Amino acid sequence: MPITAGLFLEKTKSLISSGKVSEDSRIMLVNDGSRDNTWEIIKRLSREDSHFVGVSLSRNRGHQNALLAGLIEAEPKCDIAVSIDCDGQDDINAIDKMIDEYIGGADIVYGVRSSRKSDTWFKRTTAQGFYKFLNRMGVEVVYNHADYRLLSSRVIRELEGFKEVNIFLRGMVPLIGFKSTCVAYERHERIAGESHYPLKKMLALAFDGITSLSIKPIRFIASFGLLVAAVSFIFIIWSFISFFTGNAVAGWASTVSIICFFSGIQLLSLGIIGEYIGKIYLETKRRPRYIISERTDDGECAEE
Repeated sequence: MPITAGLFLEKTKSLISSGKVSEDSRIMLVNDGSRDNTWEIIKRLSREDSHFVGVSLSRNRGHQNALLAGLIEAEPKCDIAVSIDCDGQDDINAIDKMIDEYIGGADIVYGVRSSRKSDTWFKRTTAQGFYKFLNRMGVEVVYNHADYRLLSSRVIRELEGFKEVNIFLRGMVPLIGFKSTCVAYERHERIAGESHYPLKKMLALAFDGITSLSIKPIRFIASFGLLVAAVSFIFIIWSFISFFTGNAVAGWASTVSIICFFSGIQLLSLGIIGEYIGKIYLETKRRPRYIISERTDDGECAEE
């Protein structure tokens, strides 16, 4: 973190000197309930330079909740906020272009990778499949965009109104609307730390995004149940024909008919019930998404 923190500070001072941002601009670091000395480093940075501020979550809540915590904490004190991971892979020089787009009227500016030449074939293929699968399942996402983005304060206020607990910011931000655009950049090699998104976690993230923002899988189950019910009806007719033509063993026709019929009805019923459960699920999630245990500026606790 100290390496990337130095880069962030240098970029912030450069933006201030060029007049793109105010002298009151800050670098907010979010400690997601880490068990190492991350929070001590953040507190030391804030003591050494007033440009650094930090918040620490009471426990590990996951990348998306930690990111949301930082955005909501920053919103009352800023006109815009740029979210970026601290591993140094995202090109911080793209922030200049993001600010230019904001000045030009965009409330949301997505940082989008210009290419995936540096990725292995497996990483590139799974990543492309990730975005395509999300879109196919009804989740609106920006291709090759992770969580490097600029948001205006009014976008963050609207984002705060999304009360679901299982959040997926890559799919939630496009739902807000307002004028948006993209800034392309080349991604660098990781400066520090290890990747937190191997294939297993990418699949888990995709599943969270789909179940949080779409009920299309439930509709798929309902459609599949209807298809099975139709096929079952055909099998029922076939079993009766087999019975009356003498080509069936005694009891076989009735057994097959009952199994086919109820299998189709059960799947169809589960799909219909799931449709309602899915809608209830999307509306009733009200648990705190994160709890802040400490801040570098005032030490107060808060929850959201």
